[in-house]
Amino acid sequence: MTRDERVAGVPTDLAIIVRDVGALVLMQAALMAVTTGVAVVFDEWYAALSFFAAAAVTAVVGWIARKRFAAAPVPKMKHGMVIAASGWFVTAIFGAVPFFLAATLTPPGVMDTYVPAGASYRPIPVDGTTTLSSLAYFQHPLHALFESMSGWTGSGLTMAIHEPSLPRAFQWWRSLIQYVGGVGVIVLTTAILARPGSGSYALYRAETREERIHPSIVHTVQTVWRIFVLYTALAVVVLFVAIRLSEPRLSLFETGWQALNHAMTALSTGGFSVTDNSITSYDSPLIETVLLPIMTLGAIAFPVHYVMLHDRDPSPLWSDLQTRWLLLLLAGGSVLLTLQNELVLTAAFEPTAAYFGFDTASATATRDSAFQFVSALSCTGFQSSPVGDWGAGGKLILSGAMVLGGAAGSTVGGIKIIRGYTIGRGIRWQFSRVFLPSSAVVSTHLGDRTLGRDEMFEEFSEAAIVSMLWLVLLLAGSVVLVNVAPEFGYADVLFEVASAQGNVGLSTGITGPSMSPIGEAMLVLNMWIGRLEIIPVLVFVRSWLFGLEP
Repeated sequence: MTRDERVAGVPTDLAIIVRDVGALVLMQAALMAVTTGVAVVFDEWYAALSFFAAAAVTAVVGWIARKRFAAAPVPKMKHGMVIAASGWFVTAIFGAVPFFLAATLTPPGVMDTYVPAGASYRPIPVDGTTTLSSLAYFQHPLHALFESMSGWTGSGLTMAIHEPSLPRAFQWWRSLIQYVGGVGVIVLTTAILARPGSGSYALYRAETREERIHPSIVHTVQTVWRIFVLYTALAVVVLFVAIRLSEPRLSLFETGWQALNHAMTALSTGGFSVTDNSITSYDSPLIETVLLPIMTLGAIAFPVHYVMLHDRDPSPLWSDLQTRWLLLLLAGGSVLLTLQNELVLTAAFEPTAAYFGFDTASATATRDSAFQFVSALSCTGFQSSPVGDWGAGGKLILSGAMVLGGAAGSTVGGIKIIRGYTIGRGIRWQFSRVFLPSSAVVSTHLGDRTLGRDEMFEEFSEAAIVSMLWLVLLLAGSVVLVNVAPEFGYADVLFEVASAQGNVGLSTGITGPSMSPIGEAMLVLNMWIGRLEIIPVLVFVRSWLFGLEP
């Protein structure tokens, strides 16, 4: 197309982008409408008003964008990347509106009714008085945007210090946006609004998902959601039983509520919680053990789930390259982290176990290390131990796991196992060529594929470029954060940025309402960039500076 082509008075490229971002906005309006109903059920009228108003505004904006540019052609790959990048950011902005409205409209006295009986939280100043509810923090627009971005990107870092003090509607909203964001709001919209041949593959690939289950991308996405919902139902049942056995004092409703929300955020590898201090609040080996396979399921590529369920064949758990390495890394990393933490605990110069967040018993160290490593590599972000109190070695091991992440084609963030494996094979391939004559034909294997020279060079280059950019942004972010959070060491800072950019959610204590606005805004960008794996963001920036024409 040429620069002169226009739709409804605007350049065609811009019309395509605005129309399809409008579809994402409309989808979010529907989710807000559902949450309005949740608020009404719990008699949370200020929350209901906030979600209703946000849904109305969001729907109007989305409808206008879709209606005005309905005649725009289908998106190409270049459009898909810009739609993905701008769509995630716009989605996060609109998703912040209910947080801000509710925090602004709800009187402090009403906020206090959301606080669990007997809770001893620090008072928060609001309008000349105080409240104990963390809802008050979202009066700051940046905090509201941070929470929304963290939810939609599946990151799990939070400005809500005490999640139980939030209205039920907002506990649900945080879980819902992680649940939808885990599979991808673009994927959800494609499944419902797109038709075969409508250009949906451009959106699907731009949202970093290359694996197909069916020839039709729409059928692929619908199958992904059916698998996701099936696993969620099973996870809710298993968690309900585990929580009931571990916390019999809880009512049946509260048990079910916690099971539902934690199942949603575990499978989506998001990590938002409805309890204080995440999973630490349970202090239950049973609940942690039950969560391990649920988090792992979220880190396995969906085509593998499809084959196992459709063919009733568990062999892909080992025959699939990424899944095999995921399981090996989970086992090996848990052992390595356990050894690291036990060495620190038993060191003569620092015998104080409480400093590291767990006691000297080997079983406790193993339990916490295994849970935290699975949580980090799967990019879930559930926390069962005060990681901020761990030694630098343990933090660095977890940082490495968060940087790598799980399998491509799953809900996780990070660089992805397939890229790490490709770089390793590529280095070996390049090294082997040194000892062979120039006329030799050198091929290599990636899983069940045999790649020639050109194919291997292309695969290796793509993996190396994305990984290098990922690490450069990680280091740049850590340099910024260490300067605005000087009270923390560099291991803590690197950990926090890796958690944000890897869309994980583990924290050493840096993230919170009192952190520097510069650091908070930077982590918002880290979460956004990490969710899209950098390239769509770079295409987005280039398009606004120079346009989409070659």
